[in-house]
Amino acid sequence: MSSLFYILISIIILQFVVDAIVDFLNAKKFKDPIPAELSDIFDTEEYKKSQQYKTSNYRFGIFSGTFSLLLTLSFLIFGGFEWADGIARNYTTNPILIAIIFFAIIMIGSSIINIPFSYYSTFVIEEKFDFNKTSKKTFFIDILKSWLLTAVLGGGILTLVIWFYEWAGTNFWIYAWAVIALLSVFMNMFYSKLIVPLFNKQAPLGNGSLKTKIEDYTRKVGFELQNIFIIDGSKRSTKANAYFSGFGKQKRVTLYDTLVNDLNEEEIVAVLAHEVGHYKRKHIIFNLSASILLTGVTLYILSLFINTPAVSLAIGVSIPSFHAALISFGILYSPISEITGLIMNFLSRKFEYQADDYAKNTYAATPLITSLKKLSKTSLSNLTPHAAYVFMNYSHPTLLDRIKNLKK
Repeated sequence: MSSLFYILISIIILQFVVDAIVDFLNAKKFKDPIPAELSDIFDTEEYKKSQQYKTSNYRFGIFSGTFSLLLTLSFLIFGGFEWADGIARNYTTNPILIAIIFFAIIMIGSSIINIPFSYYSTFVIEEKFDFNKTSKKTFFIDILKSWLLTAVLGGGILTLVIWFYEWAGTNFWIYAWAVIALLSVFMNMFYSKLIVPLFNKQAPLGNGSLKTKIEDYTRKVGFELQNIFIIDGSKRSTKANAYFSGFGKQKRVTLYDTLVNDLNEEEIVAVLAHEVGHYKRKHIIFNLSASILLTGVTLYILSLFINTPAVSLAIGVSIPSFHAALISFGILYSPISEITGLIMNFLSRKFEYQADDYAKNTYAATPLITSLKKLSKTSLSNLTPHAAYVFMNYSHPTLLDRIKNLKK
């Protein structure tokens, strides 16, 4: 066991400890009194239910997180990666096929082990608090579809990356970056058309007063929008959402049917105005560009380490390889990934304020405030999160901060 092996172990444990401390600090605030500005969201019984929901998820997170940590450490310490690598090499000598079999063993094995945890979360915790609408058939079909998507997309990208490595050596990162960048742009534009239909039904928003109000608003702000869709989110959960995807002629707004049912028309238009704000302030383009840039940096750094045998051998394999080095590098790079994640979360929270301001200035603040309160109520959101937890995990400002900003 090399010093690099112990570095990998230390990184995994340190990340777990930091996350556990932040989660503990957040849990300590579950029973804090609700801020006065949010006092109209829950009554006494609803707030008690909210606290129970948060506590259930926290305790389940401790158990599942600890199990995942012990499993990962055991796989490293007792030669799990060498075992998977050995099986792959028994079938072929082709480096691309070896890598595909190697990752297939790990990904499918990990997914199967996680099924009981996902099942418990969906059919015990979410069911207990009246959120779950997923049938057991849908649950398992979703898993199979996810495996198929991972095999097609993940396997395809992995094949190209290793092929570039075999062909171009350490310069592989340039070609891999170009392909991944093109795929990222393509998926951003056509994700709702190609991937979403595999899991959900989408239908254009029908004619009526809601569509008229939306069209009046988008016309007023000079935002051409012909694609407004309703998605059957109620197929899986009572929780509501809305999102913006694509750009140019492919841009579309998708509203969950649960959101349409929970909010009145003024509130729905306010939520849509917030999504339009993201587009108008170029947040979609920025996030996509930042993601592509970070991918390029990551691939370049990978190219500096990929030919170092010690990087591969650190996870316990006996034969250095691209796929083994990829696992080791992923762990070594995770602290940097954490830092970039914190930066992106910080920027995302800033963007949410900007989108809220756009909705306030071009439509109205009050219906956006009431919509945020309703959505927090129906999802039993945490109204008193710890500042450290927000800093580490929140891509959106807290509800209290958003409302204060909207009332300025």
